[in-house]
Amino acid sequence: MKNLIMIIDDEVDFLDTLKRGLVTSGFTNVETEGDPRKATEFFERGEAADVALIDVNMPGLSGVQLLEFIKNYNPETECIMVSALNEARVAVDCLKKGAYDYLVKPVSRDDLILSIRRALERKKLIEIVDLMKKDAPPDLTHPEAFKPIVTRSTRMLKILKEAELHAGSDVPILITGESGTGKELLAKAIHLASPRARFPFTPLNMVSIPGNLFDAEFFGYVKGAFTGAEKERIGYLEHTNQGTLFLDEIGDLPAEFQGKLLRVLQDGDYIKLGTNKSQKANIRFLAATNRNLDSMIAKGAFRKDLYYRLRGTWIHLPPLRERKEDIPLLIQEYLEEFQGAVKPSGIQEDAMSLLMNFDYPGNIRELRSIIQSAINLAQGKRISVKCLPPYLRSRSPASKKSPIQGHGRIEPLEVVEKNHILQVYEASKRNKVQTAKWLGIGLNTLRRKLESFGID
Repeated sequence: MKNLIMIIDDEVDFLDTLKRGLVTSGFTNVETEGDPRKATEFFERGEAADVALIDVNMPGLSGVQLLEFIKNYNPETECIMVSALNEARVAVDCLKKGAYDYLVKPVSRDDLILSIRRALERKKLIEIVDLMKKDAPPDLTHPEAFKPIVTRSTRMLKILKEAELHAGSDVPILITGESGTGKELLAKAIHLASPRARFPFTPLNMVSIPGNLFDAEFFGYVKGAFTGAEKERIGYLEHTNQGTLFLDEIGDLPAEFQGKLLRVLQDGDYIKLGTNKSQKANIRFLAATNRNLDSMIAKGAFRKDLYYRLRGTWIHLPPLRERKEDIPLLIQEYLEEFQGAVKPSGIQEDAMSLLMNFDYPGNIRELRSIIQSAINLAQGKRISVKCLPPYLRSRSPASKKSPIQGHGRIEPLEVVEKNHILQVYEASKRNKVQTAKWLGIGLNTLRRKLESFGID
């Protein structure tokens, strides 16, 4: 972890022991100071620490005085007070003066690590609240990590900054949003902006694992663990060690496996098939879904305890219809990406107008599929309306207007989505694979939606 942790204590042995413990736990940026007066010089110079661990009883300048000094010069620093005396009066005084926590020696490493991580999360939440209050788009500290996400939407840029702020910790993140909004792309960016960037990023679609193979694929197995296990297999957990495991379509994880995943999240331990030896999963978990998990919990289809474990923090990606200023940027990106041997010369104004006024139930993935197909049909010429899919070409000028204008009645979004999916389904001659491709959604997602419409 790159967060700067500063330990200020006049006991040299305690400083060394504490620093070793923090470094072992992953806090690689740790500084120590045995003289509280020298610590004031650090903050007086305008230097900043994310968390300061401060001994309450020090000669020359007490921990409480140092706390007040730090909060005056750098109020963003979260201060954790450490004392050999369990005095409620002193603890309350420290908390009133801005300390995040008050710990009594001897402090267990687990309690200390938990306090530091919570302090860092609080610091991030405060930064996020401040970020959302600002009108101007924020600057990213790791722009290369987020470069594949094409946007100029202030709303999206704030979401990316929020994701970047969370990237530095190991808190699980639940990413929600409609199909095709770029949830996996965001998960990969979070990984690349994190201290785990040099270790594996493993995307795992919950739908893709056959139920009878979940344990074998997830935990791995040793040779002879079961009939057919002719050699050892490394599971996803072991493969992703020290990296990030992205659990896509987590809402589709069968109920019988949710408890097994929960145990890994809670304890960090798992057992390979064919052994009794527990292994530690040193992994950052990210999860995503386009389903309503609250509704699934109410129906008993998803475990509430797993939901809250996965939702250490929550990021929601808006649909493309709510960030239409990004459509021209995305189109330009795809024109360059798919040019191949025949470079398209651009896009005609009426075609662009149709694309700008469409709501994209399949979101970015649908737009990408439309442009890829149009480039093939344009054969080096400017993309015209004729190059667009039938369901777009058939849209009348009136349909491009706001439903508020002229007609009066506004259709609910779910009705608009249903009508659009059925229109595309018919245009594809009821070909589910082609429909899913045109809509830019997964085949399983399409099947679920058609079933909900009463279509097998």
